Amino acid sequence: MRIGAARQDDFEINVISLIDVMLTLLMFFVMTTTFVQHSTMKVALPEASETVLDAQRSPLVVMIDANSRFYVDNNEVLNPSIDTLKEAINRIGGDDRERTVVLRADAMTPHQAVVTAMDALGQVGFTHLSIATTPAKERATK
Repeated sequence: MRIGAARQDDFEINVISLIDVMLTLLMFFVMTTTFVQHSTMKVALPEASETVLDAQRSPLVVMIDANSRFYVDNNEVLNPSIDTLKEAINRIGGDDRERTVVLRADAMTPHQAVVTAMDALGQVGFTHLSIATTPAKERATK
């Protein structure tokens, strides 16, 4: 009988469950970051007097940033051509042409980009267009 004999056991770490957890976390982070990407875009709106609109239904929002990139309900239109913009408006806007469209253009957006968006909306058939602005600051009189 051997007392104090050293046994050679192979030590293993089972990493399959760790890989499953890491892949689940990776999928979670990938899915959540794609939704946050467009909502962080800052658009500096031009100023105008304040008016309140009655919103029966959520409006279709077309945004234009300072670099003339178009977004239809937070979905970026990759090709800046009018045909691609009309296709995106048709796909996202649906069949209701009486739906209000809110055009949110950055104050530094070139005028041509705003006209292109308005032209695309008119060609598709939307007639109720609102241009989003920020309230004008009161100027002190001297």
